[in-house]
Order: sequence, then structure tokens, then C-alpha cells
Amino acid sequence: MPAMYLTKEGFQKLQEELEFLRTAKRHEVAERLHEAMEGGELIENAEYEAAKNEQAFVEGRIQELEIILAAAHLIDEASAHQDPTLVQVGDTVEIQEDGGSPEQYTIVGAAEADPRSGKISNESPLGKALLNHHPGDVVAVDAPGGTFKVKVLKTT
Repeated sequence: MPAMYLTKEGFQKLQEELEFLRTAKRHEVAERLHEAMEGGELIENAEYEAAKNEQAFVEGRIQELEIILAAAHLIDEASAHQDPTLVQVGDTVEIQEDGGSPEQYTIVGAAEADPRSGKISNESPLGKALLNHHPGDVVAVDAPGGTFKVKVLKTT
């Protein structure tokens, strides 16, 4: 499995989700299953079927989180890179597309990517293209909608 990069905050958030699923959510689904089983004919019981589906989802998510957390490499935002201007996972980068307004993104691992809040995955086309570049570099981004170029303005 490839390295899964997480910030300390992202690691903590996933640990909390895992703990919630293992305890409260598993118990809640077990109660629903128990109530549905008491509801009569299991073959035609929609509530039982819905509870079984939810149980499968919860167990799948628990397994997924366990794998992510076991393979996680924590991003130490406080540590200095050998070259502090080089874009790396964990950095916040300001970029500008030709004629556009400057945009700011933090490059994180795929498990905690949230583009709406400015967190992009190091595995995304933009994140992958920005890695290992310096302010002033013009970077070609191979995106599903076609290739475009952005200029790296600064990194922190």
C-alpha cells in the first residue's frame, strides 16, 4: 500500500471516527438489527435489510480506517524541509492560473483531502504537479479536463 499522509489533526479525526464506529455506531446498528429481527418475517422485513446494509457499511468503514491509520505517515508541519521553498506534502501553496486570481491550497494526503476547504490530495492532478516545485515555477497540470498551467507564487 502506498504511503498515506496525514496531518496530526487528520490522524486524530480519523481515530475519533474509528472509535465512534467501533463503540456507539456498532451498538446502534446491533439494536436496530435486534428490533428488526423481533419484527417478524425476516425475508420481507425492509428494516432488517436496511440494518444489515448499514452494518456492512460500518464494518467496511472500520476496516478502511484501520488500514489507513496503520499505514499513516504523519506530516510534521513544524519541521523544516532541507529546502523550505520546495513544495512538499503538508505545505500551503499559493498559485495563480493565467489571468486568474491567486488561490491557496494545503497539500495533504488523500484520506483528509477536502477541496472545498482548500485541502487537496498529494495524489490529485494539481497536488501531484505542485510537489517538488519552487515559487516562480510554472507548472503544467494534467487534469481530466485537459492540461493547464499555474504559477507557484509562494509556499509556507
